[in-house]
Amino acid sequence: MTKRAESKYKINRRLGVNLWGRAKSPISKREYGPGQHGQRRKQKPTDFGVQLMAKQKLKGYYGNIGEKQFRKYYEEAVRRKGDTSENLIELLERRLDAVIYRMKLAVTPFAARQFVNHGHITVNGKRVNIPSYLVKDGDQIEVKEKSKQLVAVLDAAQSGERDVPEYVEIDHRAMRGKFLRAPKLSDVPYPVQMEPNLVVEFYSR
Repeated sequence: MTKRAESKYKINRRLGVNLWGRAKSPISKREYGPGQHGQRRKQKPTDFGVQLMAKQKLKGYYGNIGEKQFRKYYEEAVRRKGDTSENLIELLERRLDAVIYRMKLAVTPFAARQFVNHGHITVNGKRVNIPSYLVKDGDQIEVKEKSKQLVAVLDAAQSGERDVPEYVEIDHRAMRGKFLRAPKLSDVPYPVQMEPNLVVEFYSR
């Protein structure tokens, strides 16, 4: 286990934003950081601080991805042709746990990661239990037959907190869907503003 096992809502308070747009987030009640010094007046952040915050926000949104793995995504984004920040978002959105979250088969990215880890998902008919598995355009994703009636899955599918974006499709009755295409930054329904360009600046210092 990594440090991502910490209470996920502490991330919201530390960053000062409701990362996943959930009503139960404590940031809705206490708009200051956790801990006894959380209410101290904040100083104006430096350029480095702004870039670091953008990185922490993006990492946190995808289930608090570890630094080593996140940096690998950045390096792969640089290696690919095109805009590095757009490439970074594409790689993150291709993660199987992110796709499961987008399809509303889990209520949070953390729940999506656990769902994949526990072997409830197949990709093109084959069981995949690696949350960081990168889905390709046209891949068929399905909940295993024995898992289709799990309360957590049914609750997520019926949740009105968010919509399914256009780059994935899902039949919630069959619990089967498809990853249609890689999204652009403007396609991704983030509840808060994400700034992958600042993340690129952070790593390219």
